[in-house]
Amino acid sequence: MEDTELFISGIGISKSVISTIVKLTAEKVEGVASVGGNVIASSLVSVFTARNVSPESAVESVVEDDQLHLTLHLAVFYGYTFTKLAAAVREAVAKGVAEQVGVNVGAVDICIDSLVFPKE
Repeated sequence: MEDTELFISGIGISKSVISTIVKLTAEKVEGVASVGGNVIASSLVSVFTARNVSPESAVESVVEDDQLHLTLHLAVFYGYTFTKLAAAVREAVAKGVAEQVGVNVGAVDICIDSLVFPKE
């Protein structure tokens, strides 16, 4: 993925900066194993992956109507309701980006690409 800038609210922001903020924020949400599905804790024994998501494409960002539109690819722990987890991630990411960058997030789309089962 080419590191390009997004222009929003009169400033240019690197996509990699947005991705870093989003990853750090999303991974703090309980139930999220990782953004991109590439980090697996040693206490985990299995991961089922629908598709392989590279770290560079784990967070996609575009500007629409002077707002950020984000798409996140997640690995999540088994046992969390997907709709509730996605809502928690959306809220955390929108708040984190607004606080750090100072721009509105118009949408946060969640793609659950991996399911992680803890060791039994």
